[in-house]
Amino acid sequence: MAMFSTRKAEPTPPPVPATPPQPNGSSISAQSPDFLSSGVSIKGTVKFRNELVIDGNVEGSIDSTGTLTIAENGFIRGEVSAKSVKLRGRVEGNIFASERCELLAGCTLHGNIEAPRFVVDENATFLGSAKVGTPK
Repeated sequence: MAMFSTRKAEPTPPPVPATPPQPNGSSISAQSPDFLSSGVSIKGTVKFRNELVIDGNVEGSIDSTGTLTIAENGFIRGEVSAKSVKLRGRVEGNIFASERCELLAGCTLHGNIEAPRFVVDENATFLGSAKVGTPK
């Protein structure tokens, strides 16, 4: 004679969020970057922390501790300082990356670069000088 349990399974508790709530009620998300879309123009300083994609125009400086992607329609006239920079659009100004800078196919940079790691696609246009490597 076989014995079967008639006990019901306990419901599983809801999953705990991976990111703790912030004091203002929002939570940090690693899902998608902030986006400045095509057709938007900003004059002045842009500051952000995590990740930003610019497909519009910025005339002024960009200052960040995060990752910046300048998309195909993006145009920056001014100095760019970020942890990581990926350029697909155009920049007229200097780029300072604390970790990495990539010039991707179809982009144009008129300015200088300082970065520990620097990658240039063969179809990128770069008019300027580069200081690559970590200072000693």
